Amino acid sequence: MDAPTITDSHCHLDFPDFDGEHGALVRRAAEAGVRRMVTICTRLRNEPAVRAIAEAHAPVFYAAGTHPMSAADEPLTTVAELVEIARHPKMVGIGESGLDYHYTAESRAVQQESLRIHIEAARQTGLPLIIHARDADDDMARILGEEHRAGAYTCVMHCFSSGRALAEAALDLGFYLSMSGITAFPKSTELRAIFADAPVDRLLVETDAPYLAPPPHRGKRNEPAYSAHTARVGAALFEMDYPTFAVQLEANFERLFTKAVL
Repeated sequence: MDAPTITDSHCHLDFPDFDGEHGALVRRAAEAGVRRMVTICTRLRNEPAVRAIAEAHAPVFYAAGTHPMSAADEPLTTVAELVEIARHPKMVGIGESGLDYHYTAESRAVQQESLRIHIEAARQTGLPLIIHARDADDDMARILGEEHRAGAYTCVMHCFSSGRALAEAALDLGFYLSMSGITAFPKSTELRAIFADAPVDRLLVETDAPYLAPPPHRGKRNEPAYSAHTARVGAALFEMDYPTFAVQLEANFERLFTKAVL
């Protein structure tokens, strides 16, 4: 049987932490069984640089959007702008967008407006919406539900670390939850319980690199190779052997990110 492989569904390879290292990162990922990754553009003015990384490395795909913490500082994007960017063959998702009231609650109105624009772009392109949610569970559940009733779209709750109610609301809409290194932290008992109760065919795994490295690398710079550590924690949650769980993760990813074909 071939060695199990997975996909890091969310990382930030354009961040300066990785300058000059992209080739080495891809090689280390492959050695760890991480055969593919999606690097995320969080400010659309950086989209050309993010796109260039994806163009230069076959295993790298990309998504683009305006991060909610930047929504008040960046020009408000348009549906047409996102739809045009999505024409690129390696652009596979819309976002990350969402709501973050932890540090930037004062911009909640523009965050919500930006989120609805990204949702409409996801509808029009058929690409999955990538959601960042922090300290905004009620508004997030409400807006995702309102918009889904207005017209279906697909979505992943990236780096999910919110409460059970938001997890259930997202799953009820047919959305996916993504496990980050937080899931592997020793004190994340409640979060692991939320994932353990989710359908196994609705889970993804990610690093959010350079942030949130899982044990045994916690506190260090994260990188795509380390998503394999988080995936092994997921396998244990479902009492599955790692190769079987890896196959499930890949099937889930490819069902959602239909353009990310190697």
